[in-house]
Amino acid sequence: MRASLACSAVILFGCAEMSRTWYLRACDRDIDRAAQNIAAARGNPERAAAFTERGKAYSEKARYSRAFKLISSDEYSRLFGLAVKDHDQAVALDQQSAEAHYHRGHAFYDRAVLEESPESKKEWFARAVNDFQAATQKDTQHYLAFDRLGLIHEVSGDLDQAISDYTKEMALNSMGRLRLADAYCARGLARLRAARLDAAITDYEKSIEIGSNTDGCSCDPFNPVVGLYADKKEYDKAWVVVRKALASGKVIDAELLIRLRKQ
Repeated sequence: MRASLACSAVILFGCAEMSRTWYLRACDRDIDRAAQNIAAARGNPERAAAFTERGKAYSEKARYSRAFKLISSDEYSRLFGLAVKDHDQAVALDQQSAEAHYHRGHAFYDRAVLEESPESKKEWFARAVNDFQAATQKDTQHYLAFDRLGLIHEVSGDLDQAISDYTKEMALNSMGRLRLADAYCARGLARLRAARLDAAITDYEKSIEIGSNTDGCSCDPFNPVVGLYADKKEYDKAWVVVRKALASGKVIDAELLIRLRKQ
């Protein structure tokens, strides 16, 4: 039995190694293909798009390799430097391209996520924000740029700005709805901790209204707002939220339900 488990572990490890090799080879093919497109490009916009594609491939190869600890820090820096160089070329060749700014911003975003130092994270997130903002200025319909702006502001603790970003995203793409619901819920929690109880209730209710009754929401607004209404002896409002939660398949804390039923 132990030998069989050891064999399975070796097979799984081998599969993982093979999968990583294939993925990195795909990145190399994308790099080679983009290089050919750069050479064959007719005009600056076409050449800029090809530089963007190669920059994306270099950036993804760098991100993936570092995430799985497949390369040294020096090799990561080299690959990331090649990515930024290509993205800079794309922006210089087509300064009106929202995509060129967005993908350079995405490279900066990926680096920030992998950084361990808070100072380094802040630096790379700031660069990403500049490019994502430029992308939204050049294309007001670029919902992915609004999405990344929201993620950065949310991670950085600027929930007011994150809510603004996700609101703009939701107007363009339904993906923004769950982001926005989570952001309102997170701000509700922050306001609850700051003893701003009425403001917390408003945010939790907004989160529920937007769509926290779906499975995608990672922050639970139902239990906290039921508790807040119970504390204020507004039991009718508490039961309204309970019914919404149960109808959506959400679980309300048993002690809260007992407390409400006693009233």
